Amino acid sequence: MRDIFDEIYAKDPRDPGEAARRSLRPQLRKRFFKSAAVAPEGAGFAVRLDGKAVKTPARRTLVAPTRALAEKLAQEWEAQREVIDPARMPLTRLANAIIDAVVDQPRPVAEEIAHYLGTDLVFYRADTPQGLIERQAKHWDPLLDFARNELGARFVLGEGVVHVAQPHEVVASAARAIPADPWRLGALSSVTTLTGSALIALALARGALSADQAWAAAHVDEDWNMEMWGRDEIAMARRDARRAEFDAAGAVLALS
Repeated sequence: MRDIFDEIYAKDPRDPGEAARRSLRPQLRKRFFKSAAVAPEGAGFAVRLDGKAVKTPARRTLVAPTRALAEKLAQEWEAQREVIDPARMPLTRLANAIIDAVVDQPRPVAEEIAHYLGTDLVFYRADTPQGLIERQAKHWDPLLDFARNELGARFVLGEGVVHVAQPHEVVASAARAIPADPWRLGALSSVTTLTGSALIALALARGALSADQAWAAAHVDEDWNMEMWGRDEIAMARRDARRAEFDAAGAVLALS
């Protein structure tokens, strides 16, 4: 089992040229197990393949804090039919990152989310055209209401890309809502980086926004530009991949 997972999660070779060549022709491991299941382990629930524990890249056991989340992970493994493709396993990748990185060092992750609160996407509004101004207000003003009513934080707005300094006490007030639990913290971090907004992430985590509402709020400007200038299929493929990662983080928030 160790050799199998070393191959699945193999690091890039030292030679940059060979690393580039491998990235163009990824070699995926054929499915090697009959079934994925869940079993109690310590205070959580482990994912097992034919009874054997799944390991993270750092050789830790893949253990989720709840049965529901572990079962979601097991379903992702079960969905790998012919080959094991990590690119199609966003929930497993996020779980690996949480177990291998966030659990041991949660503070830098929380600090990075707090940094976003000082420069959040929703603070910077367009000054033209009117249609975009109204759409930003429709999606983003409820987030400011959430921050004020639920987090006790009154943020300052600006126009364009000129930096607007947020009062320290306002950022600190909102930052108190950042969870200490490593699973929720890791998921919140993922949503924050994918959307460019810690407020969107916190609203999603608190149930103030649905996943679709959060995703729409994060893509107001992008959607507007697509309506004006048309869709870019390559960009849409990247967006679909980000949505899969976003949904994985949402599953962790909902089930952990």
